[in-house]
Amino acid sequence: MSHKVCQPPSLLDRWMQENNELVNKWQQKAGGDAVSRDQKTHLRSCSSEFHKLLQKIQGVPPLADHTQLELTVVYNACVCSVAQSHFSEAELLLIQATERVLQITGDNPVATDPPVFWKTALKSVANTALNSSIQYILCLQWAIWLATCQLKTIQEFQDELFSLSESLSTGDRVDRRSGASGKSSDIPLLVMDPRRLFELLQICTYIAQGAEKLSEGQSSEALSVLQTASSLPAPKTLVAYTHLLSGSCLTHMSCPQMALQCYRKALETDSWCVCALYQSMLIYRQLSNTQAEIQALRLLHSTLMLPSATEPALAGTHLLSPSLLLCSKPLNSLLSVPSALFVLHSLAQKCVIYGRVSEGVECYLDLLNTLHSEDQHGMHTEVHSLPRLPELYLEAGAALLMARRPTDCMALCDEVISTTLELLPDKLVLEEPEEKCEAEARPVGEEGEDRVGMLLWTGAAYLLQGHCHTNLKDWKQAVTHYTRCINLLVKVHFKRRGFQPQIPSVDMVGKQGTDLYILQRLKGLSLAGRGISFSQTDQLREALRDLQLSLQAFPDCVGAGLWCGEVLWRLGRRREAAACWEKTWSFTTQSSAENLSLYLKEPQSGPLLDSTELRHRIQGLGPTLSA
Repeated sequence: MSHKVCQPPSLLDRWMQENNELVNKWQQKAGGDAVSRDQKTHLRSCSSEFHKLLQKIQGVPPLADHTQLELTVVYNACVCSVAQSHFSEAELLLIQATERVLQITGDNPVATDPPVFWKTALKSVANTALNSSIQYILCLQWAIWLATCQLKTIQEFQDELFSLSESLSTGDRVDRRSGASGKSSDIPLLVMDPRRLFELLQICTYIAQGAEKLSEGQSSEALSVLQTASSLPAPKTLVAYTHLLSGSCLTHMSCPQMALQCYRKALETDSWCVCALYQSMLIYRQLSNTQAEIQALRLLHSTLMLPSATEPALAGTHLLSPSLLLCSKPLNSLLSVPSALFVLHSLAQKCVIYGRVSEGVECYLDLLNTLHSEDQHGMHTEVHSLPRLPELYLEAGAALLMARRPTDCMALCDEVISTTLELLPDKLVLEEPEEKCEAEARPVGEEGEDRVGMLLWTGAAYLLQGHCHTNLKDWKQAVTHYTRCINLLVKVHFKRRGFQPQIPSVDMVGKQGTDLYILQRLKGLSLAGRGISFSQTDQLREALRDLQLSLQAFPDCVGAGLWCGEVLWRLGRRREAAACWEKTWSFTTQSSAENLSLYLKEPQSGPLLDSTELRHRIQGLGPTLSA
């Protein structure tokens, strides 16, 4: 009676079984190629097991019978390492495994240049059973080059890399791709389909190269690369990115309408492409299409506020996420989108400036409520691109005043005053900035507070409260608050290089945006406000004094110019009044005033003069005054 002898499994069989069990274990828990945050621990565990298995296999001299399995395990281990951004570790494993293959084929490489090394490896295994295995390994090296922004290396080797697609489509191991089911004990499984990896690497390479060329000013070349990429098989988010970056190229080529078409394609491909919304908004701004710009801002803000918009757009679509591969500085810059709060602030400003005051007020109040809520809950949103909180309160206050809500405006101003008044210095020296310095170095207090900023904010709060009382026709209170603003501003002394500090003269005007400019503008507006208030109580000499001082500090102040003429007219100095009005009507300050903070603009409420009626008065004087 004969007995069949059961042979123990060979080392090769045991290693293959262990590899396949690990792949199946990963697939069951990961549910495909996707990897979420909850699966990161599982990924680390699988990575560790693959590396342990690889150590066993590489613990023996390289043998031809073991090589295919060894390269499969190297592929699986390195996919896990790259997914965790362990690039150096993965690259070392890839090179060591390839060197072991070259030992078997009898080619011992001495080249340290990566493209030369890999060309040698491909040539060595051409027309052998190891050809497809080495190509899988090479795809991972490609992924590492892309993730570490080695685009020049990829460029040198690009023909060979892009030609891998034919071999990966017809190779003898295509049915071992990730997710293969059924009996798998006789073939080693892969954690990720190499064909999917190739497709991902190809479009990501085109996107990264397009962004690089665009950053170097080669817009036409970048556009050609991106148009090629747009027709490749890829996740919709990546295809949307090719349209988005094509739009950026056309923007740099001064083709805004064609750029808008690309941004629309990006949004049609992937409605979550918020960067396309942002770039469209910038184009509308460039074209001075205010209505479309506001609409784009509104849509961008609502999209950014959705929960899914806070997650990285490319995360979790593959075991090797596209976001891991697309990390170059030029690309990150092109794909950057401001925060929801920044967009809300921009929307609020635009609405107020272009007449949608009620909507702008609501945006400002939403912004302040959000910031207050996050501060209460200890949250720290990135608001470095937003103005400081007192400035936001002042802007919101100015918007409320425009909306005929002076009481609410005064309440916000009280908030600013209550937080800054006690910290104000008795005297402050503002130094003239160096010619090469773009920004001024403001004096800082013992606890690091912005002393100049606090003084200017408090002065602006008093100014707005003066405007509110003017709006309410409470002239006495208006004079009181304008005077408080003036008394505060004269605490600032200005130091020119080589001179002693002095109180800035009323005709000393700084560059727009500098502290001296803001100081003098506040001074001019408060003097104008007080002068107009005096004129309403027939204190004409005091009114004329303040209005003339206002025009010296802020020469383009339309309100001061018109009311100065009105006061001169009432004092019987009609020719002077006519000359004053004519000069005021010649002011062209609209463009420069657009970039000013709302609280630094001239008030549109309070007593106003009708220019048509003033012109009739001038005509009644007879012949126009000669120049």
